[in-house]
Amino acid sequence: MLQINNLTKTYAGSSKPSVENLSLEVYDGEIFGFIGPNGAGKSTTIKCITSIISFGEGSIVADGISLKENPIEFKKQIGYVSDDHVLYEGLTGLEYINFICDVFNVSSAQREERLQRFLEMFSLEEAVKNQISSYSHGMKQKLNIIGALIHEPKIWILDEPMTGLDPKSAYNLKILMREHADKGNCVFFSSHVLEVVEKICDRIGIIDDGHLITTCSIAQLRERNHDSSLEELFLKLTDDAPAV
Repeated sequence: MLQINNLTKTYAGSSKPSVENLSLEVYDGEIFGFIGPNGAGKSTTIKCITSIISFGEGSIVADGISLKENPIEFKKQIGYVSDDHVLYEGLTGLEYINFICDVFNVSSAQREERLQRFLEMFSLEEAVKNQISSYSHGMKQKLNIIGALIHEPKIWILDEPMTGLDPKSAYNLKILMREHADKGNCVFFSSHVLEVVEKICDRIGIIDDGHLITTCSIAQLRERNHDSSLEELFLKLTDDAPAV
């Protein structure tokens, strides 16, 4: 579903790539956890996938569509929840969702059915009528999530999506992630909450210092490391293990 081949990104003014020769695949029907220390290259990778920033070398393909060769069709396959809110705060929540639906050509019948379910799940039935500028941080995150899923993209990219969510909303988000993958789509999930990553992801990739250092399934993780936790493996591989 998502193929990244030899991705390299070097920011202007830096001689060292933030991401170097990164290659990975995310398969249909899976939740893929993408983790690493601060500054490891997670956000840079995600911003390259979502075309927020350009990259010099490598290729990114979504469901057979190349980002460089067909960027518009590529972006139609993506739903993105960022780690900060990028919303039109002068709009109401409903106006914002309808704007997203118009961009992605979601029919009136489809948007009404999907929106009703999402508003109930995230307790936004009344707030959706209000201006986004009046929303709390958590409410904005909920709207961000709805906007990223309303067009049912093939690939759902989540960067720290649970920040600011109440327990019920975080639980419902995890349900939506599993449902989305089980439909044959995929979820690319980046988080520092390793317990959640270990619990809900099918496979994980660990990036450190701009390089992908391992990918494995959660079952392989446990088998290879004698039932060690993801946290223990992460600390071992990134040399962040505490001193004894």
